[in-house]
Amino acid sequence: MRSALRITLASAIAAAALAPALVSAQAKDGYLTDTAGGVVKSLGAGVCVRTSQWTPALAVAECDPDLVKKPAPKAAPQKAKPAPQKAAPQKAKPKPKKPQMLNIEQKIELQGMEFNKAEMTADNKADLDKFLAALQKPTKARGAVQFGAVVVTGHTDRIGGLKYNMALSEKRAVVVKDYIVSKGVDSKLIFWEGKGPKQPIPVTKFCDNKMKRKQLIECLAPNRRVTVEVVGRAQSLAKPKAEAKPAAKKPAAKR
Repeated sequence: MRSALRITLASAIAAAALAPALVSAQAKDGYLTDTAGGVVKSLGAGVCVRTSQWTPALAVAECDPDLVKKPAPKAAPQKAKPAPQKAAPQKAKPKPKKPQMLNIEQKIELQGMEFNKAEMTADNKADLDKFLAALQKPTKARGAVQFGAVVVTGHTDRIGGLKYNMALSEKRAVVVKDYIVSKGVDSKLIFWEGKGPKQPIPVTKFCDNKMKRKQLIECLAPNRRVTVEVVGRAQSLAKPKAEAKPAAKKPAAKR
């Protein structure tokens, strides 16, 4: 009987010693804790002992892991998107330079036509062919000439009446005009007229009317002619001159 009494007294003393620690733990976190701060678990089942103050909000992972909010998974760090590469600035294409154009003015005198006739001689045709071909063929200095206008003027010598010679000079101009058209020149670009004896070649002033008629006709032959003038444009093919470099300054002379 003494031994039983001793056990009861020992239990009472132990309970009295633990009472302050248990009370203080209850108000702390809803679970019974020992003096070391550990949660008291029931023997056998190993379940944490809850106090009357326990609520789900006080649940701890050690005792009620299902009631504890799990921390949100950390978002995987997003890979930084590579910065868009800036397109290399395109160099502005130089504007094509306008071709430099040249104004062309060429003239030929088809002299020595037959007296009192509106016909071209073989020499007249050969000279005119050569003249037109030279204009239409590019050279080192220019391209082919683009015809803007062709002026054909007929002339006569002073022998005969003015009215007759005016009509004859016009006929000569028309003959040459038609020949030029046959060479591929647009007839719309050709202007023609007759001047009669009004514009003689200067050298014929020495032809004296006292000469014999045959001799006078031969002397005035240069006046029996047709003048062909071409006005147009052609592209310059000459290379532009390089700009002169500024001369280097000479060092000042030492005194």
